[in-house]
Amino acid sequence: MSNESSVAAEQGISSASGPNHTPNNTVSKDTRRRVVTASFIGNFVEWFDYAVYGYLAGTISTVFFPESDRQTALLATFGVFAISFFVRPLGGFIWGHIGDRLGRKQALSLSIVLMSVATFCIALIPGYATIGVMAPVLLLLVRVVQGFSAAGEYAGASAFLVEYAPANRRGLYAAVVPASTAAGLLLGSLLAALLSSLLTAEQLGDWGWRLPFLLAAPMGLIGRYIRTKLEDTPAFRELAEKDNSVKAPALAMFKTYRKQLIIATGAVLLNAVGFYVILSYMPTYLSEELGFGATESFLATTIALASYIGFIFLTGIASDKFGRKRMLITASVLFILLTVPAFMLLDTRNFLVIVLVQILLGGMLTLNDGTLPSFLAELFPTKVRYTGFAVSFNLSNALFGGTAPFMATLLIGVTHSKLAPGWYLVAAAIVSLIAVLFAAETSKKPLLQD
Repeated sequence: MSNESSVAAEQGISSASGPNHTPNNTVSKDTRRRVVTASFIGNFVEWFDYAVYGYLAGTISTVFFPESDRQTALLATFGVFAISFFVRPLGGFIWGHIGDRLGRKQALSLSIVLMSVATFCIALIPGYATIGVMAPVLLLLVRVVQGFSAAGEYAGASAFLVEYAPANRRGLYAAVVPASTAAGLLLGSLLAALLSSLLTAEQLGDWGWRLPFLLAAPMGLIGRYIRTKLEDTPAFRELAEKDNSVKAPALAMFKTYRKQLIIATGAVLLNAVGFYVILSYMPTYLSEELGFGATESFLATTIALASYIGFIFLTGIASDKFGRKRMLITASVLFILLTVPAFMLLDTRNFLVIVLVQILLGGMLTLNDGTLPSFLAELFPTKVRYTGFAVSFNLSNALFGGTAPFMATLLIGVTHSKLAPGWYLVAAAIVSLIAVLFAAETSKKPLLQD
């Protein structure tokens, strides 16, 4: 057996089947278009909320927490943001079980309803001045529901797309998921910038911040309707027809695919920290730490997000051509070398420089984010794919992604250095690099079935 075959066998990759051993070659273009649309809209809705919460953190902190010094209020707001992530590993297990046992479609249709209802409820919660301590308590409860529902979305949408995609274009199809995530952030950024420019600080604090959350209900209903009109993936239908599904996907994952789980969790770390520092926390960093106005901060991030969406599809194409492992290693190395110098440039307080730096950081992040969904989906076989992806992705995001804005704010306060978030990103990149080095290449090979 060759070295490549040995590595493939160790990772659980079967070479006995051809790339079209699942009935993907019979799927029509129209069906694939509807699959892409459903995955995009659903994930867009789920992540729109996270964008709004992050971009309006300064206003939300004054509404839901008693008056205190500015940094303490921000820490409390980001603390609620982080705590909502701690339920995500549990959500990963539950949504993974539903997705691997009952189908990807079933899990995705349920998760979008929960997220939309919870997001809508945020707009209805009275502030601290009205109901006192119950305001942050209710905010926390709703955020926990959101975290639970979001735990199944990214993994499920990625598995859904990969299992429907042509064998040689899985990277491109899976790139729709981070693109839709960025699109949700982009709309959140645009709305936050619009509200900040049109409303006074008093109007924004009184009622303006609630408007974006009210949009969740209609968008969620649209996303659910589209998803219910689709069949489940060819790979899952084949698994169900052969009665090869396992009763306890999580148990099977820990028993047989521990190595893949460890690799996946480590590989996600750069995405977890990078995504929330660069695309969610950055407007707060620019305004609170560097003294930029809220409108300029939102505008800079909006431009970076728009470029990120364009880059992400190019990364998906590149990962199909050059391989997942090469792209993920390149992303980690670039972050290790360039992140701290990039944060030094941010401190120049020149708007054009800040925009260019954010585009650079976002472009580097797409090398990871545009590759990761297909890489994670390809690591695990169909019977535990949803669970393996959801658990590894949400575990890393719970420990390091959701806490990233909190940690960035805390590290700046402790070290008195505005470069602290940059060093935090470097540490995440080192861990991801080590994890990916232990992985086998997953592209250009058939999806694992058993």
